[in-house]
Amino acid sequence: MFKFKLGFFATKDIGIDLGTANTLIYIKDKGIVLNEPSVIARDNKRGVTIAVGHEAKNMMGKSPAHIDVVRPLKDGVISDFDRAADMLKAFLDQAVSDNKLKNYRAVVGVPSGVTEVEKRAVEQIVRGMGATEVYVLDEPMAAAIGAGLDVDSSTACMIADIGGGTTDIAIIALGGIVVSTSIRNAGDKFSEAIIQYMRKRHALLIGEKTAEELKINIGTACLDVDENGDDVIVTMEARGRDIISGLPRILEVSNVDIMAALQESVDMIIDGIKNTIELAPPEIAADIASNGMILSGGGGNIHNLDKMIEKRTGIKAVVADNYYEAVAEGTGLSLNDVEKLKIYASSVVRR
Repeated sequence: MFKFKLGFFATKDIGIDLGTANTLIYIKDKGIVLNEPSVIARDNKRGVTIAVGHEAKNMMGKSPAHIDVVRPLKDGVISDFDRAADMLKAFLDQAVSDNKLKNYRAVVGVPSGVTEVEKRAVEQIVRGMGATEVYVLDEPMAAAIGAGLDVDSSTACMIADIGGGTTDIAIIALGGIVVSTSIRNAGDKFSEAIIQYMRKRHALLIGEKTAEELKINIGTACLDVDENGDDVIVTMEARGRDIISGLPRILEVSNVDIMAALQESVDMIIDGIKNTIELAPPEIAADIASNGMILSGGGGNIHNLDKMIEKRTGIKAVVADNYYEAVAEGTGLSLNDVEKLKIYASSVVRR
């Protein structure tokens, strides 16, 4: 757990990446102080929260009937308002040890496709935590700032932020998003696709945790080749339940399997990139052709996804060095210039 006393800071500024898969909290002058899975466990008999983050995630698929282990965000939006509020409060308590977090400014990253109602839900939760000003920043804008792109330049830049619930693709110039596309196909859908593939292809039932491990360790958009021109095959053990016998089973799974499982999702992301460029003015598209694009988010680091994008679109794609933390760092860094933030933000609420 990460804990820092907020009283040590001259200003009370916080950036929050309230993600479907993970929540990250950034505090000014300290950087990211919390990175936890967006999961909460509640004991319904006692009516209390018993775990959040990693501790709650470890309970998934193992809890008794009276304990609910849920992810309160789905496809980039809040699906369980009360649990999301409880989870965020617990995370803020972890990040700020004096538990007296009041009168602070907060920037929250949200997918570019969320509705105004969904934005208001996010704002309401953060205001309930004591924030006096809440800025809602589209995740691709936050990711671009966090990745170090010059979002104020007249030369356009492009980013695809592939998170847990959504893939947000945007072309940015002169401090604003010129055109964007939000696809509800990202890291969670990758894992679901692997689960379905293993069921249909190998008659093996695996859990979400196993699917995520396969995705991270041997997931690929296309195969590498060795010096002889042969495909490089990598394998990993997957443990699950055999559909036919109903008994536990261990299967050796290859990167060829995971590539096949991810193909539809990769195709959707590449189509989203193409569609975004097609919607852009010609001069903007020319900038992207010259400068390429950046990939961020956990899904942006899928092996060889950058190569597949370049192969299919002709646009050079580069994975951001801080691909995982880009949105959280962008929300925090944007508070360095509040006047510019007011331009960047899709909405702001003050009390």
